[in-house]
Amino acid sequence: MTDKISPDALIEAALLTQTEPLTEKSMRELCVPPLSQDKLIDVLAQLKTRWQDRALQLVHTQEGWRFQIVQTAFERLGSLQEQRAPRYSRAVMETLAIIAYQQPVTRGDIEGIRGVAVSQNVMQTLQDRGWIEVIGHRDTLGKPALWATTATFLSDLRLDGLEELPPLTELGELVLPDLIEMPLTDEEEPEAVPSDTLPN
Repeated sequence: MTDKISPDALIEAALLTQTEPLTEKSMRELCVPPLSQDKLIDVLAQLKTRWQDRALQLVHTQEGWRFQIVQTAFERLGSLQEQRAPRYSRAVMETLAIIAYQQPVTRGDIEGIRGVAVSQNVMQTLQDRGWIEVIGHRDTLGKPALWATTATFLSDLRLDGLEELPPLTELGELVLPDLIEMPLTDEEEPEAVPSDTLPN
């Protein structure tokens, strides 16, 4: 059936229905026969033009291509969210901020900056969200793991690179409630803060 659908219609449908960004390779292989790279570039250009001046826009991130809501529409649609914004533990927010702005860092570095031990549940929460990963090991005693943020972190925050990170006090405003659900755990510090609150 797919051979009766134009490549641009098929790729458009894939981009609109998938929750994760699509790579150029995966989009090319959707078609039979697979699209050439030049043809895919033409299709993506047509789609960007077709969706110009709409509330959805086709964008390219480090993870691939996806449709996302334009900022002005996103702000308006926020009023449709009836559920109360979740609260995140201070431990999770502080750990995320340290890794984002000081990377690469070891767990010991994080504990040195925060002044308290870092719960494994905090690190696991950020890993499960796909926002941090081990990128190597420091050449010191014990070879501690070096942590850094991921392409998913940048994609979810709609950033092209780390150089676009906002001032530290604004990071919480980028961690939007509908993008993450970070449950508190028994091992985390009991104090919880809204997503727009960060340590000074």
